[in-house]
Amino acid sequence: MMITSVKQTTISFTNPYVLRLKSQLPTPQFVNFSPKICRKSDLLIQKPLQISKFEVKGLGFGNGFLKDRKSVIKCEAYEADRSEPIDDGVVEVPGEAARKVKIGIYFATWWALNVVFNIYNKKVLNAFPYPWLTSTLSLAMGSLIMLVSWGTRVAEAPSTDIDFWKALLPVAVAHTIGHVAATVSMSKVAVSFTHIIKSAEPAFSVLVSRFLLGESFPSGVYLSLVPIIGGCALAAVTELNFNMIGFMGAMISNLAFVFRNIFSKKGMKGKSVSGMNYYACLSILSLALLTPFALAVEGPKMWAVGWEKAVSQIGPNFIWWVVAQSVFYHLYNQVSYMSLDEISPLTFSVGNTMKRISVIVSSIIIFRTPVQPVNALGAAIAILGTFLYSQAKL
Repeated sequence: MMITSVKQTTISFTNPYVLRLKSQLPTPQFVNFSPKICRKSDLLIQKPLQISKFEVKGLGFGNGFLKDRKSVIKCEAYEADRSEPIDDGVVEVPGEAARKVKIGIYFATWWALNVVFNIYNKKVLNAFPYPWLTSTLSLAMGSLIMLVSWGTRVAEAPSTDIDFWKALLPVAVAHTIGHVAATVSMSKVAVSFTHIIKSAEPAFSVLVSRFLLGESFPSGVYLSLVPIIGGCALAAVTELNFNMIGFMGAMISNLAFVFRNIFSKKGMKGKSVSGMNYYACLSILSLALLTPFALAVEGPKMWAVGWEKAVSQIGPNFIWWVVAQSVFYHLYNQVSYMSLDEISPLTFSVGNTMKRISVIVSSIIIFRTPVQPVNALGAAIAILGTFLYSQAKL
């Protein structure tokens, strides 16, 4: 590839004829190069040019020199094996394309696992209405999976210290409360209704950040709360099987998860732990916090009676349901935390909105949940508001 280097410096000519010719020409001057080197375009040269590292045979000056003063040219880089200029368009790097495919797989897996978890979780709670034990089993299964993975070196164990666990403690407290509250909600109302109310989480996030942390947001963020709150209210008042415990459980879950995110951002800065291991540590600590409360609120006697009744009514499939809901709970959360290593919080927020849509629609179809048109309208408005919120924060 022929390379040109152009410097804007003054040229000294010693040939009298050239000097005389130069004095007759006005500035700026225009140079017409061979088309093999330059393509016709618009490059204005304000000063005489000195050209170095430039190979041209038979370059001379005469009466025809710079005859066409209106014609100006632009030099462009050429590829070594092409006669056309390089395309100025953006060329996508193969690594970036692979990353987008990876993110797409994360999202699809996250949504699918979440749908499966919600289906099995609702089946278990319908037959075995003990949300505290159900929540404990979900965390216990996840902790067991990760401990085995670390022990067998399937996954690399994180390097943690006492400061890490101290910073993780408030996150685990909020996560435990949010997890149990959501499970209590789904034990009392339809899965679709719980997730409609949980779509109001951005409203809680803005209110807590504004009044407790003193943060300010663009006006678009505040406006997006109107359809979120209005849609959730419309869905709640038109819910056929409304239950106050179920409604309050979803609301408490929203508030707890907002504080979980706040504590995570503030306390975990600078902690070099992958998303998968971060959630594993969070599950282990949450399990330690939840177990004594589950024993106190429900207890082994209630569990034994409820378990026997569920097995007698459902059969051995009930045990599979319990195992499935516990495994899929850990997997969908693990994938969501892993995706945070690859995407921005905004993209994650949009993905979370789409996840709720998939859960609401699938649960209505599978459980044949009766839905009134006005109830569906409220859900749609709330989901739209959540999407607008994610865009307003951009």
